[in-house]
Amino acid sequence: MVALRLFLPEGWTSDRGRLKRAGVPVEYQTARTKPEIALAEIDRMMSVGVRFGCVVADAGYGPSAPFRQGLTARKLAWAVGIPRYLKVYPVGVQLIWPITKVRGRPRKRHVPDILSIAAEDMLANAKWKNVSWRSGTKGRLKARFAAVRVRTADGPPQRIWDKGQQHLPGDEAWLIGEQRLSGEKKYYLADLPAEMDLRNLAATIKARWICKQAHQQLKEELGLDHFEGRSWQGLHRHALMTMIAYAFLQHRRLTKVRWGKKNQRATASPNFASRAPRYRPPHHSTKSSAMFALPNVDRHKTAV
Repeated sequence: MVALRLFLPEGWTSDRGRLKRAGVPVEYQTARTKPEIALAEIDRMMSVGVRFGCVVADAGYGPSAPFRQGLTARKLAWAVGIPRYLKVYPVGVQLIWPITKVRGRPRKRHVPDILSIAAEDMLANAKWKNVSWRSGTKGRLKARFAAVRVRTADGPPQRIWDKGQQHLPGDEAWLIGEQRLSGEKKYYLADLPAEMDLRNLAATIKARWICKQAHQQLKEELGLDHFEGRSWQGLHRHALMTMIAYAFLQHRRLTKVRWGKKNQRATASPNFASRAPRYRPPHHSTKSSAMFALPNVDRHKTAV
């Protein structure tokens, strides 16, 4: 946990008296969406030297084309949840001149040679595989995954034949589906290397669990959600203290883990070094492999 910023709904930003009483700074009194807040927090973190390899977020952020495009513009890899109905194009889509039998002025813009379809339909005939991405407290974590390369449907809007306004093809990305043991299906878009295998794609997506666990521990163990005031400064000071406490406890925990591993290596058998190395998050050439995770959007506070 490195930052937190309060999300203010329109009911707050349209009430200047309430903003003044709560002490909300002028620069935060304009209504902003959670994806906009997230990009601003990412910029703030990068400006003070924080580096990370991939941004992961749930389906509250993933459908936002400006959010995904903003991450790409910042040269950040990303993997985000999306709803099953989000439209995508096959990776081989081509832009063509529309052919029409109706007389009139000729078209001035290209159109795709195939219409975009829902993410779930794109993966309907994909090959699903059982994937295990890491060990949990109850054994190996497993689910069924499928992935295909697609073009996002977030280009400029354009009237296409008789279908009305449609978004043109955007950048190439991975479309990933997950089928859990319960039967529930989840869908994701990821701007990750085309050569990345399915296991690494799954591991990158699932790295967001770290963020969810952190929020749960901050609230249940350290009292992040115990603040009952109505002051902007009071809330952010309270959040800062809980994050400092969390960082201290994480430092203590990791120090103990490293000390235990050091002792374990010292007493290990000669065959210990021959074991298969543990999986590490995929490394990107110019960035560290750490994850920058955004929380679920069903909270009133947006934190990164």
